[in-house]
Amino acid sequence: MGRKIRSTVIIPNYNGIQYIEKCLRSLAGEPARVVVVDNGSADGSREVVKEKFPQAQLVCLDQNYGFCKAVNVGIAHSTTPYVILLNNDTQVQPGFVRALEEPMERHPEVFSGSAQMRNMHKPELIDDAGDYYCALGWAFARGKDKRAQDYEKKCYVFSACGGAAIYRRKLFDELGVMDENHFAYLEDVDLGYRGRIHGYRNLYIPGAVVYHAGSAVSGSRHNKFKVDLTSKNSIYLIYKNMPAIQLLLNLPLLFVGFTIKFLFFARKGLGGTYLNGLWKGFRLCKSEEGRAHKVRFRREHFYHYAVIQLELWQNIFMRLMQ
Repeated sequence: MGRKIRSTVIIPNYNGIQYIEKCLRSLAGEPARVVVVDNGSADGSREVVKEKFPQAQLVCLDQNYGFCKAVNVGIAHSTTPYVILLNNDTQVQPGFVRALEEPMERHPEVFSGSAQMRNMHKPELIDDAGDYYCALGWAFARGKDKRAQDYEKKCYVFSACGGAAIYRRKLFDELGVMDENHFAYLEDVDLGYRGRIHGYRNLYIPGAVVYHAGSAVSGSRHNKFKVDLTSKNSIYLIYKNMPAIQLLLNLPLLFVGFTIKFLFFARKGLGGTYLNGLWKGFRLCKSEEGRAHKVRFRREHFYHYAVIQLELWQNIFMRLMQ
């Protein structure tokens, strides 16, 4: 008798014709339901899913609502104890699903688990080994472009990378799902941050290996679309999750961090795009929709905020060393 299905793999897809077939083929034999949520693709990729992978559930949206909306639609179509988010430009190693599930079943305090993401074009290098966030206002991928053999041990991370991660589904009722105000980028850090505020942990699971092409939809690592969204969301992330006293405490370092980022993007000809994104972030924070999603401070979470703050300082040094 087969093992009961405990996970639903959710794959948001937008014009992923170059990758989606290989992604789904790599999941053959994995003990999980598969839900592909298509964001109004016009390149034939949704037709590929429908014709070649009838075992996968295909949910078609009428336009591109962004990564967050697609994930939330997928979550709504799931009933399993776990949901696994997977980018369409990935390929998983056999045993991927169970490698993610087993630590979750042993560690009830864990909200999410981040897979070992490797560079598809240079598979000996790490693409992401869990995400960190620091008091400079920077989120960054642990181990980026480092040797994969140096990242073979489980450890706690600030948040899981949503490109290949498992989540305990029941906790979405307590923490909320993806915040669609992000559209894309930093939504996974925000979700992990909310989990941390409530006292849950996020785990790096090196036994679950996935190969990631990277920037398959948005283009290069630094482009106007990505810079605009990440700068907007970096402001919103701080507003949402930091109470006023913590924001004041971090303000000098945040000023330094955002200044460095502006100078970095200005050298790439994207300084104006970065500043425009920051302005959009401030406007979002002031809007009714932004205020509605702010995490309200609760005294019973004070200890968790203190632990997070120590990590925010510590992670500055981790970023500098990386």
